Amino acid sequence: MSEQHTEKPGICYLVGAGPGDPGLLTLRAKQCLEMADVVVYDYLCNAEILNHAPESAERIYAGKKAADHAIAQDQLNDLLVNLSGQGKTVVRLKGGDPFVFGRGGEEAQELHNAGVPFEIVPGISSSIAGPAYAGIPVTHRDHCSQLTIFTGHENPAKGKSVIDYAKIGSAAGTKVMLMGVGQLENVSAKMLEGGADPGMPVALVRWATTGSQQTLIGKLGDISSRAQRAGFSAPAVAVFGGVVDLREELNWFEGRPLFGKKVVVTRTRSQAGALSVRLRNLGADVNELPTIRIEQPEDIKGFGRLVQDAHKYAWIIFTSPNGVDAFFDLFFKLYNDVRSIGGARIAAIGPGTANKIKEKHLAVDLLPDEYVAESLLKQILEEESIQNEMFLLVRPNDARDVIARGLSEAGAIVDEAIAYRTVAEIGDPTGAVARFEADGADVITFTSSSTVEHFLDMELPLSENLLIASIGPVTSGALRSAGLEVDIEAIESNIPGLVAAIEQYFAELG
Repeated sequence: MSEQHTEKPGICYLVGAGPGDPGLLTLRAKQCLEMADVVVYDYLCNAEILNHAPESAERIYAGKKAADHAIAQDQLNDLLVNLSGQGKTVVRLKGGDPFVFGRGGEEAQELHNAGVPFEIVPGISSSIAGPAYAGIPVTHRDHCSQLTIFTGHENPAKGKSVIDYAKIGSAAGTKVMLMGVGQLENVSAKMLEGGADPGMPVALVRWATTGSQQTLIGKLGDISSRAQRAGFSAPAVAVFGGVVDLREELNWFEGRPLFGKKVVVTRTRSQAGALSVRLRNLGADVNELPTIRIEQPEDIKGFGRLVQDAHKYAWIIFTSPNGVDAFFDLFFKLYNDVRSIGGARIAAIGPGTANKIKEKHLAVDLLPDEYVAESLLKQILEEESIQNEMFLLVRPNDARDVIARGLSEAGAIVDEAIAYRTVAEIGDPTGAVARFEADGADVITFTSSSTVEHFLDMELPLSENLLIASIGPVTSGALRSAGLEVDIEAIESNIPGLVAAIEQYFAELG
């Protein structure tokens, strides 16, 4: 047992991360992550869930893969006690549910014995989510009203198994086995010895609820040999029972248009979610590999002066959602009423930027037909004479000078407010780079010239079969200038347009 701490402890949240799909994380789990000083996470946790924790939070990988633990359990228990004892808010993030064949109960006991406050946050277990995503209901009124959940991986310290697999195999209803693919031959043999029907339908679901999900169907008498021939390995859930046959009618997930396609998202960590969610909704296996991050401009005082004087301008032009956020974050530190912005007309380069502006309860006066700088400039010049009109152009440090130069040549007075800088993302807390190097991808997406530039600086290998998808002509130009071929380009230069273009590409391939 760990030592008793005399100083005032923090708290440890034992949180279920769910089965893999980030959308299945509970709201309470997200809240805990947002409060975390330290996150201690397992192998089966989707690493993208860590993005809910503050950037300042320490992230500790605890491993917990079969026969390969990054941190031994007794050391892990001590770690949780010690971190919480330092007054920190600790999130112990566990795949699935902490108490369903996890060691959350042991960890909670250790915290209790050390006098450390803790909270249990249940998660969705793969024992029900895995079958559901394979189109298999674990109970069904017309088929079974009993569910047995068991493990194929017991505590080795017991010496011998205490699970009667023969009795489980002959029991009524659905049987779900977790952590047992390596023991499948032994488990199925004992079920058969106990009188179980060799024709009982069985399903193995690997990497359930993710775009990498694989499902193997067989019978109790042959599932082990099928799994060996297919090289079907952990992590997987095994489902035994007649409900497996319902998969033919209920297989809703694996038929999605991008199912099984590995897609890399290179947007900033804070922005990646909008694209990732749309891709996952189509079944893609998404790897968020940010190449850039957003930082304050070098001359924050100069930017502040222009924001403060925003009411003096006839037009305010926003060229990105990040620019809108940076502008109004500072604006509302200076003013407490949005009307202080004055009577300026507002232009946005695209719908994403326009939506950000609307979130501030302001109308957008001009949105170009094509979401590029050239189109925005053309429509402003067509509006009316802009001779001696004052324009405030809110942009990043590395934007093209198309708008500023064009307006100035037409006689306007243009002040450029550098709202933020895009810099290389040097951190890789989720292991996305290693995953890309090991597993590759089917598609890599680029949403700006900056993402292209900084991705190339990473010098990662690009396979011949990797498809390159661009959000629009400007980004495509940056890719071609770098000697890369653009396979997919969005018709509308926004996130929905990019996703639609990727979906259409694969639909045309059949």
